Amino acid sequence: MDSSIIFPNLHITLNNIEKGFHIGSFFIAFYGVIIAIGMLVGVCFILHEAKRQGFDEDKFLDICIITIIVGVIGARLYYVIFAWEYYKDNLLSIFNIRQGGLAIYGGVLAGIASVAVLCKIRKHNFLQVMDICIIGVVIGQIFGRWGNFFNREVFGQYTDGLFAMLLPINSIRSQQDVTAEMLSNLVQINGVDYISVHPTFLYESLWNLGLLIILLLMIKNKKFNGQVFFTYLLGYGAGRFWIEGIRTDQLKLWGTSIPVSQALAAILIVLGTGLYVYNLQKLKNN
Repeated sequence: MDSSIIFPNLHITLNNIEKGFHIGSFFIAFYGVIIAIGMLVGVCFILHEAKRQGFDEDKFLDICIITIIVGVIGARLYYVIFAWEYYKDNLLSIFNIRQGGLAIYGGVLAGIASVAVLCKIRKHNFLQVMDICIIGVVIGQIFGRWGNFFNREVFGQYTDGLFAMLLPINSIRSQQDVTAEMLSNLVQINGVDYISVHPTFLYESLWNLGLLIILLLMIKNKKFNGQVFFTYLLGYGAGRFWIEGIRTDQLKLWGTSIPVSQALAAILIVLGTGLYVYNLQKLKNN
């Protein structure tokens, strides 16, 4: 299987991009390693910011650990629910996350719910805590999308534009994500057939990097609790709405052709905008 990834119009050729490595007979996927690194960096930021704002770091570490565990479960459940046609006949594969199948929306929603419960128990201000934690989430998302790069997954429709990415067709994680248009525009290099696609993993990673910069600038000068969190909902929702529209691995709402993640992105945009404007207006009235 060819392991090259090419960006022809940027004149970038990446050779020997493997999906993981072996330690003895045990295979370790770069996908998992990158997600773990993203989580670690995100947690380190959260603990640093929590200390700066006068919180107990140990209590925030507890929140991070519990939220990560709940988030992974939520990410898997979200994916399984909207891909039930496959899993209903393969129930044991539900527990095999090494094959992939983690949906970031499920992780984010479950994580937010777990933070809400923990804040209720510990009598913390939920929005103040979320303003800190959500930046750690964005950091994790920036790293996590590069796991999709190594897995040759989460790519977009056919394109031959500036950022077109060539992937060997025999290296794609799921052949179901390959469209007829891609097959009719195969590029052959040294006897290997490549599909030419939008690198949506890169689009989302860069979008989240821009969002991270905005949130970092905002957090030290925010005007009300929740401002950073609401900005995330709006900003991430907007980017995801656009990107989801060109992906080929969309999970659909049952019985429809509507991408569930795109519908949820629209909800986040409306919710984030509404809460931001409401709290800003409330602040002005006071």
